[in-house]
Amino acid sequence: MISDDRGVTPAVGKALEVGIVVLFVGAMTTALYGGAVPDYRDAVGAEIGDRAVVAAAERVENAVPPAARDARTVHGVDLPRSIRGENYRIAVENRTLVLDHPAAAVDARARLALPERVVSVEGVWHSSDDAMVVVTGDRGGLRVELTAREELGGGR
Repeated sequence: MISDDRGVTPAVGKALEVGIVVLFVGAMTTALYGGAVPDYRDAVGAEIGDRAVVAAAERVENAVPPAARDARTVHGVDLPRSIRGENYRIAVENRTLVLDHPAAAVDARARLALPERVVSVEGVWHSSDDAMVVVTGDRGGLRVELTAREELGGGR
């Protein structure tokens, strides 16, 4: 039997080296996928959610005509198709856009700054749809609706 100066055969030495490397890789993989990677995905998802809701709120506010009461405007709204690999929705609650996402860490809200002549804001956007904001009005005031392009018949 061949051995080195320490009394360990080369095959046993190599097996120990391979075992240590395998343990190290396993420990790093567990650490990353058990903690760091999901935390990072949550943080990035939350940031994307915040940006999407703020941009959508800005688009809704800009869709309202400056001084008109008798109006009909239709504007597209660009939303990410998914956040953190999941579909989501944005709904209106008390003049606030609220992001509803399956991951609890992805949460965003944006209060809409709309003029008093806007009498109602309602509707919901699903990330899988082409989001549209429709503003209609008459002498009674303006109504803002979040809807999908498909619900408008595909056109403007």
